[in-house]
Amino acid sequence: MTQDNIFLTDPDDNKPSNCEIGITSFAKQIVIETCRAIVHRLMPEAMPTPTEDRWEQIAQDFWMLLNFSNCLGAIDGKHVTIQAPPNSGSNYFNYKKTFSIVLFALVDAHNNFIAVDVGSYGKNSDGGILSHSNLGKALENNLLNIPESKTLPGTNTKAPFVIVGDEAFPLNTYLLIPYPGKQLDDFDKKIYGYRL
Repeated sequence: MTQDNIFLTDPDDNKPSNCEIGITSFAKQIVIETCRAIVHRLMPEAMPTPTEDRWEQIAQDFWMLLNFSNCLGAIDGKHVTIQAPPNSGSNYFNYKKTFSIVLFALVDAHNNFIAVDVGSYGKNSDGGILSHSNLGKALENNLLNIPESKTLPGTNTKAPFVIVGDEAFPLNTYLLIPYPGKQLDDFDKKIYGYRL
């Protein structure tokens, strides 16, 4: 029997291959089919793509709990320190001068996961991870059942639903980030940054 490597992540998603285990080709096929079946059966239950109604409930929760309207989630990446895999070069080396992979998540107002992306190289920025992730692509192509713009509470102003992130992300129509520190001399910008 020959020995193959198996990736417990999608081998086509540009994630690192340090999750490899050596097994035979036959066993590899069984593991792949089993993992796909688990994802196929559990993903819709454990982390379904929100419906328009669910997005509106998430936004309502952000408004009620955090006084932030039209918010669909908060997004960020967390570096998980690892021992550098052999011959990995600088792929895992991050700005904190450690080796890591990134746990990237979108959460609701109760800190429940809405979407996750695990395993990107530590060298990648949050903005880069988002743009290459399934979540980022779905946001760019408007494939997530996000509701149409809604009137902000207490006003006649319509505004789109958004995700909030930190300054590591690019500003976008669906992603709000704080003003850079050098622009915080304006009181309204300070309040905006605080609320964000």
